[in-house]
Amino acid sequence: MKHFPKMDFLNFDMSKMKLGGFGASGSAEAEGKRAARAARMTAALGRFQRRQADAFARWAEARDRPAEAAGSTTIDMEAPTSPDGAWTAPSPAAAPEQAAPGGADIAAAVMRTVRDSLAKGGIPISGFAEGFAGGSVQPGKAAATVPEGARFEDRVFTAAAGSRRYKVFVPSGYTGQALPVLLMLHGCTQNPDDFAAGTQMNRLAEEQTFLVAYPEQPQSANMQRCWNWYAAGDQARDGGEPALLAGIARAVVAEFSADPDRVYAAGLSAGGAAAAILAATYPDLFAAVGVHSGLACGSARDVASAFAAMKGQGGAPGRNRQAVPTIVFHGDVDRTVHPANGDQVVAQAMAVTGLAETVERGTSPGGVAYTRTVRSDGTGQARLEYWVLHGAGHAWSGGSPDGSFTEPRGPDASRAMVRFFLGHARGAAARP
Repeated sequence: MKHFPKMDFLNFDMSKMKLGGFGASGSAEAEGKRAARAARMTAALGRFQRRQADAFARWAEARDRPAEAAGSTTIDMEAPTSPDGAWTAPSPAAAPEQAAPGGADIAAAVMRTVRDSLAKGGIPISGFAEGFAGGSVQPGKAAATVPEGARFEDRVFTAAAGSRRYKVFVPSGYTGQALPVLLMLHGCTQNPDDFAAGTQMNRLAEEQTFLVAYPEQPQSANMQRCWNWYAAGDQARDGGEPALLAGIARAVVAEFSADPDRVYAAGLSAGGAAAAILAATYPDLFAAVGVHSGLACGSARDVASAFAAMKGQGGAPGRNRQAVPTIVFHGDVDRTVHPANGDQVVAQAMAVTGLAETVERGTSPGGVAYTRTVRSDGTGQARLEYWVLHGAGHAWSGGSPDGSFTEPRGPDASRAMVRFFLGHARGAAARP
């Protein structure tokens, strides 16, 4: 992306803004109120333009940093071509354009800023997107299938750190027994139904009888529904998003009398980064985590450093104080989150030394080659498992095309993660 995603006010159509609710059209009172609100809107847009100029300066600074190697880009998605369109993966035949850092994330920040400016000026933001060419990012495309006898239900968790909706899958085999719990954290632009459909995790939960919770990031927290992995306040215990996600896991354990020693977290991209943060901040809660195409906790502390981290140019985060077994998947041609981040997630998780290493190379039934590295302790139990997917990009390996950002040809990441998770428990012997 060569250009900063500025809002072009020459293309802003004031007539499409919803400024009704002032009485009969044409009356002096109604026209006066419309004029007053239009004046407030003009002032709000002025404030926004000043903030946009500041954002552009930060973007330009990031853009002028040394570029990554040729053939690599930052954003592995194409924007919608119509207001009701969806973000899609680029055509394999398309020549990738060299990207400036984090264009999509900056666009989201720009959208948040203008919406906030309008709201603070007393301007209704319903219909806001219709005033600009383009449109808002749409969430995932598919609803997850629910097996007969199972349930996939909506919940809301509220605590001091805020509130989040989530969905919980309850397999048909649940009869009150203490089941494992898996927290699944979607990527940007996704939602629980889309992520469940793409990963097919509910199908595995039905097959192997465990609970799955899917927290949902609202657009009010991030315009692209990304977990805010790069924000300093969302990388610490007992606050921000880590506290909310840990609270959801505990709420599921409490509601279903689940096994508190078998609580796991996994995620894709921003969700994978959030899972790594949970391993660093709540090692007393999560028995193991899975990070697919994500980043290590502390790899960024703000938007500017997030750009660098996603390009593989961030600093190396330190090791976690307490080891949490971790399984990692990362494509070695990922153009959204540089493959170096997979190495950093593994390095951060290696709080235990003296692990034996085995390396396996193979090819999935769909033709994707991989290298699987396993590091095990003295008892032979795997503490780290790292899958490098050769030729793969930014997508859930082995996922279903029913969901977004999946690579159906790859090794089955969902099944591998479940197998790894169920081999680990906190403070008790894991199930064989």
